[in-house]
Amino acid sequence: MKHSYLYSFLLVILFVLTVPAVIAQEKNDTTRTERKSELPIEGLSIYPNPVTGNKVYISTSKNLQKEIEIFNTIGKSVKKTRIRGKELDVSSLKAGLYIIKISEERGKATRKLIIR
Repeated sequence: MKHSYLYSFLLVILFVLTVPAVIAQEKNDTTRTERKSELPIEGLSIYPNPVTGNKVYISTSKNLQKEIEIFNTIGKSVKKTRIRGKELDVSSLKAGLYIIKISEERGKATRKLIIR
């Protein structure tokens, strides 16, 4: 009789320990699905990087209007603009490391941007 209680107790412990892992796996699968809906930007090129002047050039295959947002290393937005061509003025930014988010049509991309 003692053995059946022991086995039951072990099964309950095993069940309790594995259920959160199954739930966590399901949450990860939905995140992957959300990421798949984001399309990459075809032919994206950012140059020069590191930036040594006041301009950075962002070109794509379609070369449509782009929404640009630049963040500093602590995640604060420091510049938000739209550009039609390739040229982006970064003269207002100090030297340092930035994250640049680019949106064109349905495509989105995030890259590092270094300004010297």
